[in-house]
Amino acid sequence: MKIVTIKELLSATVLCNEDCLGKHVYSASCSDMMSDVLAYQKEQAVLVTHLVNAQVVRTAEMMDMVCVVFANGKKPTPEMIELANDNEMVLMSTDLSAYESCGILFGNGLKGGHKE
Repeated sequence: MKIVTIKELLSATVLCNEDCLGKHVYSASCSDMMSDVLAYQKEQAVLVTHLVNAQVVRTAEMMDMVCVVFANGKKPTPEMIELANDNEMVLMSTDLSAYESCGILFGNGLKGGHKE
C-alpha cells in the first residue's frame, strides 16, 4: 500500500516529507512501547502510535519504517520532524484513534507487521 493511500484512508495530515507519499509499506504496527516495535516489527512498515517523543522516530528509523502516524490528533515535536526529515520518513497525524486507524488499514488489506 502506498503512503498516500494511508493518508487518504485515515484523513491524515502530512507533517513532513510529503514528497515521499509514493513509497510503499507492506505491513502495519500499533504500539506505544518502542521495545515491542524493536522486538516484533518487520521493516517497510507504518507505525501507528500515541507516543510523541524523539525515540519514536529513532526506533522507526532503526526498523527501516518509512511512515509514522500519530493517532488522536497528536503532533510530533520540531526535533522529531527534523529527525524524520533526515531519514526521509513521512510523519502524519490523524484525528482517528489508533484502534480505528488500524481497523481501517487492516480492512483495506494492510496486514500486521509482526515477525514470525
